[in-house]
Amino acid sequence: MLLENTSAPDFTLPDKDGKNVTLSSFRGKKVVVYFYPKDNTPGCTRQACAFAADYSAYADMGVVVIGISKDSVASHSKFASKYSLPFILLSDEGLEAIKAYDVWKEKKLYGKTSFGVVRTTYVIDEEGRIIKAFPKANPDKNSSEILAFLRG
Repeated sequence: MLLENTSAPDFTLPDKDGKNVTLSSFRGKKVVVYFYPKDNTPGCTRQACAFAADYSAYADMGVVVIGISKDSVASHSKFASKYSLPFILLSDEGLEAIKAYDVWKEKKLYGKTSFGVVRTTYVIDEEGRIIKAFPKANPDKNSSEILAFLRG
C-alpha cells in the first residue's frame, strides 16, 4: 500500500468505452481511486453500487470517482450498464496501476495461494498527493467512510 502524503503515481488506462483516461488530467480536483478485484462479484458489486448511490454527493463536492480492476473494457462496459454506474471504470489488464499502487498481493483462500487485487481506496488531492488511504476497504462502508473523510 502507498503511504499518505506521497505523490500518487500517474497512469493512463482505457475506460469502459475504450477511451484513455489519465489521472494527472484531473489535477485541480480531488480524486477517489478505488481498486477492486472483479466485476460482477458480490462484494465488488455492492461497493460499486454504494459509490453510484453516493455519486451526487461526490459530484456536488467536485470529486472524481474512478474504479480500477484488471477486468477488460468489455467487462467494465457490461458492469457499468447493468448497474447504471455513473463514474469512471478503468481496465488495468496489464496491472500497471494495480502494481504502482501496491494493491497486487498474495491471497489465501481455502488453503490455496494466489495473487490478486486487495480492495484498497486512495483519496488524492488537487495537487496529485495521496491524502487518505483505505487499506482492505469494506465494500459496504467504503463510500460512506470516504464521504465522511471528505466532509471533515
